[in-house]
Amino acid sequence: MTKQLSHLDESGNASMVDVSNKQASVRTAVASGKVFFPENVFEQLAADDFLGKKGSIIQTAVIAGIQAVKKTAELIPLCHQLNLSKIQLDIAPLSNSLQITCTVKCNEQTGVEMEALTGVSVAALTIYDMCKALSQDIRISEIQLEQKTGGKNDFNR
Repeated sequence: MTKQLSHLDESGNASMVDVSNKQASVRTAVASGKVFFPENVFEQLAADDFLGKKGSIIQTAVIAGIQAVKKTAELIPLCHQLNLSKIQLDIAPLSNSLQITCTVKCNEQTGVEMEALTGVSVAALTIYDMCKALSQDIRISEIQLEQKTGGKNDFNR
């Protein structure tokens, strides 16, 4: 069986996948990513408990990531609107970086991988926005799907 791109029709045009014949099931996805800082910037942020003039860097990024998850269908043109049942976004300091993990859950006919990836991406961009005054040498990296369950094919990195 050959794999094919699911968002293209027979003519090669963009097309939303028809999920009307799929059974609803509990679906989860976990995505992660990192924001890397120059060592001196990370030390300064950590010494200030990741609080900036704009407020809590981590809590602002958590809220932004949650909002982004809920707006994924508005941001990614061929994503379905989903009734989400759970969004968990965690941000933890590591060595000169912040590790972002987003878990999304629903009971729907299609999965939530894009929602989890969007949550991580927007949280990372929010961290960058709140810290860019300290350095433009901040890198967003390693955004990836870690796990998905509940669809045709489960995935675990």
